[in-house]
Amino acid sequence: MPAADMDLIVALCKNRGFVYQSAEIYGGFRSTYDYGPLGALMLRNVKDAWWRSMVQLRDDVVGLDAAILGPPAVWKASGHLDTFTDPLVDCRKCKERFRADHLPDPDPADGQVHCPNCDSTDLTEARAFNLMFKTHAGPVEDDSTVAYLRPETAQGMFINFKNVLQTTRRKPPFGIAQVGKSFRNEITPGNFVFRTREFEQMELEFFVPPSDSKEWFEYWVETRHAWYVEHGIPAEMLRIRPHEPEELSHYSAGTSDVEFTFPWGWGELEGIAQRTDYDLKAHAAASGETLDYFDQTTNERYVPYVVEPAAGATRSMMAFLIAAYDTDEVGGETRTVLRLHPRIAPYKVAVLPLSKKDTLTPTARQVLTTLQAQWMCDYDETQSIGKRYRRQDEIGTPYCITVDFESVEDAAVTVRDRDTTAQDRVPIAGLVDHLRSRFAGAA
Repeated sequence: MPAADMDLIVALCKNRGFVYQSAEIYGGFRSTYDYGPLGALMLRNVKDAWWRSMVQLRDDVVGLDAAILGPPAVWKASGHLDTFTDPLVDCRKCKERFRADHLPDPDPADGQVHCPNCDSTDLTEARAFNLMFKTHAGPVEDDSTVAYLRPETAQGMFINFKNVLQTTRRKPPFGIAQVGKSFRNEITPGNFVFRTREFEQMELEFFVPPSDSKEWFEYWVETRHAWYVEHGIPAEMLRIRPHEPEELSHYSAGTSDVEFTFPWGWGELEGIAQRTDYDLKAHAAASGETLDYFDQTTNERYVPYVVEPAAGATRSMMAFLIAAYDTDEVGGETRTVLRLHPRIAPYKVAVLPLSKKDTLTPTARQVLTTLQAQWMCDYDETQSIGKRYRRQDEIGTPYCITVDFESVEDAAVTVRDRDTTAQDRVPIAGLVDHLRSRFAGAA
């Protein structure tokens, strides 16, 4: 997709109710977005698909939902208070701020770095800027009430390692999975929902015997790449990029990113990191608790190594939208269609009575009620059937069910396929089984 077409994606998100600018009636609030009726459904589907793959279909992963607020001790031990920083540069002329590593190279004409906003060379020296959001928990704002919004979901899983180990009786290799919001005071948020200060993560901490960490790291890199392909992103729009040594986070002995070719270039969807035993040892030392594992089979005690696949839910949703966006020609007219995987699509089925006349409404409502028990459905009875088809194509609904005047007589409906526009006549009594077989074929 050409870079200019990102405008089409943003317009679609706004006009069809996927994503709105937060506090828009007050002029908007920078780098925050609200997910509209379709966006809320699609984002939930992305997270559900991840949870299904990472927890439901596995017997070696359990779930967790840890607190967002945390005491300074957690973030001191994890290294975030000291090292979770970006280099910040101010332009003295236009007052804009930039990450030093995102500034352009020096201009060959004068050998100086120019401000990307106003072209001035009057820039400050780079200084470290901590990305943590700081707040106070309680009625008094002093040092004793300082708390932080989590910048990642991972630490909640590390500090609950012992609890999970004892209550689930798991043994390495096993994982703890979590989906939830994180907060980072980004210097330069941008590219729509790609980089924001409030975002959702889908993270797994997979605890393994130290000698097995390399094997599991390679497994999770391959598995996570395959997940995006399985859910509709073409393989040619993805790549695996190992981090250079200077890129690595303070806890990582090696990281590879699953990257997607966004309209502006390659960008990270997910990082798979070798966190070694850094976090468990750091929290054990700071808390005084023992965070190791004793293997009764081998009579061995060790601190597990951790492999961490960490994905962005909102970034992933955006990538699925971009990858699915297409235009083609139907009946001599150009249509916009989102070829979303059924598991990701906001609505699975739309029920469309051919007319708003009372003769069709009871049958259409009966069909809707039957299907709603199985899938998220839309119901639309306004405008011509052709325009309603186009509307459903544009929001990615896989199947439309048309209830016509013959339906009252023959107890059958027309099922239309989003991608092929092919139509089949199906008895209402067999409609659920028919759609189940269609969805199973796309699994």
